Amino acid sequence: MLRPESTPARLRARALSAVVLALAVLAATSLLMLRMQQQVRIIGTEAAPQAATAADLYFALSDLDAQVTRLVLIDNAAARAGSKIDALGAYQRRGRQIDDDLHRALTTATAGADRATVLTLVDDLAAYRQWAWQALTVEAQLEPQPPGKLPPAALGYYTQATNVMHLAVLPGAQRLQDASRDRLARAYHDERITEILGIAPATLLGGLLIVLLLGLQRWLARRFRRLLNPALLVATLVTLGLVVASALTFAVDGAGLRSARSGSLTPYLALAESQAVAYDAAADTSRYLISSNLAYYRQDFTAKAARVTAGPGVLARWQGYERDHERIVGLADAGQTATAIDSLTGIRRGDAAFDFSYFDAAIGAEAAAHKTAFDASLGDARRRLTGWTVIPVAAMALVALLVLLGVRGRLREYRR
Repeated sequence: MLRPESTPARLRARALSAVVLALAVLAATSLLMLRMQQQVRIIGTEAAPQAATAADLYFALSDLDAQVTRLVLIDNAAARAGSKIDALGAYQRRGRQIDDDLHRALTTATAGADRATVLTLVDDLAAYRQWAWQALTVEAQLEPQPPGKLPPAALGYYTQATNVMHLAVLPGAQRLQDASRDRLARAYHDERITEILGIAPATLLGGLLIVLLLGLQRWLARRFRRLLNPALLVATLVTLGLVVASALTFAVDGAGLRSARSGSLTPYLALAESQAVAYDAAADTSRYLISSNLAYYRQDFTAKAARVTAGPGVLARWQGYERDHERIVGLADAGQTATAIDSLTGIRRGDAAFDFSYFDAAIGAEAAAHKTAFDASLGDARRRLTGWTVIPVAAMALVALLVLLGVRGRLREYRR
């Protein structure tokens, strides 16, 4: 029996240590790569889509209310039939969009509080729709009023609808939006932790294995007077390759995800919010006329307009609508309410509705470009991680085999 301090025993111990450390590198790298894949999946299929759905819901609700206000203002005037058809079509599209968003929000909700918020939104939205259609129905059944004037009953229903939207529905949508953004922030935080763990421990263990393999190579060279052990040299290179490649993958993937968030996802969400605020501000133009020039809506428009942010070209189009708003308000203040309504609801070039559509198309295109860029970045992140639950297994199995082959010849020399 060999003594513990004998050369074969020491050789076996060193080889066994290398194999065990290779298994540790395998476990750390594979598990952390698997966790990184899960974090990318959570960001790409849960957190980011939930934030996008919440943003889209808030925007669609804002436009739904804007279209109701527009319909109430148009009434049944024959001269504005084209505007009424356009508003009805927009109302129906937004209604379907809202229903789809609520369904997605409910099916993807991971917290009980979010599900409760969505269900409350469904109930509040049903109440809003009921008040809104009662306002439109009553208005259609009564004698036409002077431009900008609603029958008292219709005005009462409309006021109830507006109150429900701004005191219940939109705040609920905002809570859902805030919760989704908090979840997105947590997902990115978790991904960052995984990235750090992937680089530090995996690199440390891999570095220790390289040191051990180099030490074994040197020990064999001194003991057996062999300059190189090819198997151990290849094992060292394979380990170095795995350590460098895995560290780069963690770092590049994490940096890519953060860049996609700051350069694409955050601007997309900001543009969606600006689009919603712009629709709500545009509805204030109509509310100003309906409310007999109540100063509150003029001030509210100014406050909301200041929150609209986008690229220079998009902002220039929004400023065009702001000029339309000031012109319409000026006409209303001068007693020319009918002309103000025509300028607001018309869909010809130069009318406020046309200019707003011009702005809406621009901000929608800018938002879509950011969303496309974010989706492309997520696809790149997934591709970079492809195969990384298998690569460490193959690499470390090869290292273990090479270590055993590298010492096998030396051990046989003691059996002769």
